[in-house]
Amino acid sequence: MARINLLPWREELRQKRKKEFMVALLGAIVLGGATVYAAKLTVQGWISNQVERNNILKAEIAELDKQIEEISGLEAQKARLLARMEIIDQLQRSRPESVHLFDELVKTLPDGVYLTEVRQTGNRIEIKGEAQSSTRVSALMRNIDESPWLRNPGLDVVETREVGSQRNSRFTIFAYQVPMSEYLEGTP
Repeated sequence: MARINLLPWREELRQKRKKEFMVALLGAIVLGGATVYAAKLTVQGWISNQVERNNILKAEIAELDKQIEEISGLEAQKARLLARMEIIDQLQRSRPESVHLFDELVKTLPDGVYLTEVRQTGNRIEIKGEAQSSTRVSALMRNIDESPWLRNPGLDVVETREVGSQRNSRFTIFAYQVPMSEYLEGTP
């Protein structure tokens, strides 16, 4: 039988396959690297797009926060203006009350009584004065109690002192003014 040496051919085929395998392996590595790089670029693009959108949202949120602060400031200003308007309206409604108060003080004042000071705090009125006797102070308190514009008189201080041959009584009494709304409700 003839002997044919197939070793160099096999060796060449092995070398050829080895080269093809190395080329395929190198191609796979390059293709894998290119795929990873492309994926990295894609993800970085997504991240940069998302960061850009987040920055736009942050800018819009900051703008809205400024608008909210401005609206809050306007609401506070509105509340202050409404409070001022309410005070002005209340003063307008209570303007006739002071006229009625002084008119009623004159009506309730008996002879021999002189007022030296009238002070009002809210609806409470403090009246200081002098009278020829303490009975006249009692008459003043009775008149205040019967008045439609004043109520709940109370005696704070009565001091009797002698001035020459006369005895005068210094007094401090208080009463409460009836608001116009209550007065109007109470009248038929």
